[in-house]
Amino acid sequence: MHETDMTKALILTIKDWWQQEDCPQIERVHLIVGRFTCVEPESLRFAFDVQTRDSFLAGVSLQVQETPLIAYCHHCQAEYEPQIGLQYSCPICQSPMEDIRSGRELKIDRIEYADSSA
Repeated sequence: MHETDMTKALILTIKDWWQQEDCPQIERVHLIVGRFTCVEPESLRFAFDVQTRDSFLAGVSLQVQETPLIAYCHHCQAEYEPQIGLQYSCPICQSPMEDIRSGRELKIDRIEYADSSA
């Protein structure tokens, strides 16, 4: 389960930001995760919940937005959506997948935190 290691890196990244921002109360972390990363959103949420217990992120909601795997065939001049684990080549001309347009993302989209002035 590489979600555990990914979650550790995510927590360290958030902690660096959190300390630079004078430790605001974080409510939600929004991630964008591409389907081609083979990260299971539920496993990622579980790992996040377990690893953030009794920490500055305890109770924080992890929102995961998945992006599809989209490839581009230069021969056909068309985008297509490969079937992960089954068919990676262009469905029209069978050219190998060379140009991935979407699906490898793994990034923090945004962090929501409570407004302390209210």
